[in-house]
Amino acid sequence: MDSHKIRNRTLFLAAVIFTGALAGAFVWAFFLVMNIGLNFVWKTLPDRIGFAFFPLVVCTIGGLVIGLYQKRFGPYPEELNSVMKKVKQNGRYEYDDIGISSVAALLPLLFGGSIGPEAGLTGAIAGLCTWVGDRMKRFGSDFKNLTSIGTSAALSAIFTAPLFGFAAPLYGSCEENGDDDDTLVLPKTSKIIVYLCAIAGALGAFMGLGALFGGGMGLPRFTEIHIGTTELVWLIPITLVGAAGGWLYHLFDRFSLGFSTLLGNRPVIKAVIGGMVLASCGMVLPFTMFAGESQTHTLSGIWTTMPAIVLLLTGFAKLFTTPFCIHTGWRGGHFFPVIFSGISIGYGCALLTGADPVFCLCASTAAVCGGVMRQPLMAVLLLFLCFPVKGVVIMLVGAIIGSAIPLPKFLQPEDGSLAKPSEKANEGDGGKPVGKTGTS
Repeated sequence: MDSHKIRNRTLFLAAVIFTGALAGAFVWAFFLVMNIGLNFVWKTLPDRIGFAFFPLVVCTIGGLVIGLYQKRFGPYPEELNSVMKKVKQNGRYEYDDIGISSVAALLPLLFGGSIGPEAGLTGAIAGLCTWVGDRMKRFGSDFKNLTSIGTSAALSAIFTAPLFGFAAPLYGSCEENGDDDDTLVLPKTSKIIVYLCAIAGALGAFMGLGALFGGGMGLPRFTEIHIGTTELVWLIPITLVGAAGGWLYHLFDRFSLGFSTLLGNRPVIKAVIGGMVLASCGMVLPFTMFAGESQTHTLSGIWTTMPAIVLLLTGFAKLFTTPFCIHTGWRGGHFFPVIFSGISIGYGCALLTGADPVFCLCASTAAVCGGVMRQPLMAVLLLFLCFPVKGVVIMLVGAIIGSAIPLPKFLQPEDGSLAKPSEKANEGDGGKPVGKTGTS
């Protein structure tokens, strides 16, 4: 190998690690700003001017802000599935509107939206990585892969789940054999090493910045699980309860899409209604608001003081508020809220059955995620971020049963992609970011 090739390979590996670190740092900074904003809106303000209907006022104002922002700039951010599809098909993601998209991703989170941050973050990081690749492509064609590599690193940092981050961008991507089926196709060994380097850079930057300056985001880590006769007796019933949640998610998603379509091209009205419905649910069942990450930490400390029926209703209600938010303009991801829903349902099942709580969480959450994602392997890889490896068999059983529950044709996702929510969210607003849009 000549010195020119060695230099380019070394430069490429350095760029990969830098890309991963850039993704991790961006995720950390986004979460830091989000947490500062959430503390101000939902802790500082209520302490000063709090009153009984505070959530309704804040979410209504939030809906107005979100709607006006979308009316001005378009339906940002794009869904995670749409971002990943563009990266797979084009090998790049345009970066002209990174700032607009990042603000659009932040707004619904600050106002209490029952959505996750992964959609907006992945799009912004994919754009940044494309920008880096464009400026380094003269050093070799390998640099065009930085966008896909950055997407993998971003997902790893967002969920602190390296296996999920590694597999998600490769799922269904069969470029090396020309197929397009719904399978996980591993690239060559050299590419695997490259992806792992990027993931290491992302997690290193994300966790390092969090350790030095605080901030960050993450679900609690459940480390102890007991599997005995009682647990095995209740495995299928608990799994079926979780699978019912995954099935209902698709029903709620279809209902929300129909409601959004009925309202037509009125982003402001839709977002205000979305905020009012979100707040109404939140005033009855407070945990139905927000992404669910910090709420999971809180719930894990107080669930034994709550009635089982409240825990179950909270889990199922959140499976409604998430797609309703997405379709009414509070755009974002669904992974964190869906995981929270499974955990809330699992705690309710633990109170009802007396089975080990972490066992119940593994079974119900895997079934909910399997039912929503319809991809058992990806659901389990995602759930490694909070559940012990010892529970992998329980998670596999739950995810397989959840994904095997058949959906009526009118509820079936239109493709076999990783992200299942609302590819057509806000289709009345144009279906994709196109600048100024619509009426009020």
